[in-house]
Amino acid sequence: MHEITITTKGGDKGSTSLCNGERVPKDDPRVEAYGTVDECQAAIGLARSMCDFEPVCDNLRKLEDDLYILMGVMSLCDGLEPPKVEWMEGMIKQVSEMFTDKDFQFIRPGECRVCASLHLARTMARRAERQSVKLLRSGKIDPYVFSYINRLSDGIYALILWYQREKFPKK
Repeated sequence: MHEITITTKGGDKGSTSLCNGERVPKDDPRVEAYGTVDECQAAIGLARSMCDFEPVCDNLRKLEDDLYILMGVMSLCDGLEPPKVEWMEGMIKQVSEMFTDKDFQFIRPGECRVCASLHLARTMARRAERQSVKLLRSGKIDPYVFSYINRLSDGIYALILWYQREKFPKK
């Protein structure tokens, strides 16, 4: 059996490797952005581990898979197709059609553990979006990839509304 190396000590001086082998500082805007996507994915995973409404659970699983790919794309891995903005837009549209204008409002994040975890993920997605603007402006991220990041918090918000309505009608 081949032993894996978890600790390489390569980052002890404050740098890390991108997928293409390039060494960059750990506070490089690219590393900051995909690190925040990683945090967002972890919060989505936490929400999914508690989720008991299968349609939302399925969408959370898809988001987790998409975010793995997104992090690879952002880390300059070769041969990866970015997650599909069209899927995200379709999911948002499908969920949005279940609601009226009055349903779209600021909602308290702590109604349940699933919703609170998703609100945490949503705020992380917004931070990843803000961090990715620097990459977009400097041409270091594809505009299509940025569009996915830009839709991510909306998609998470849509799933929060759907879950909350299913589990807590009339709240």
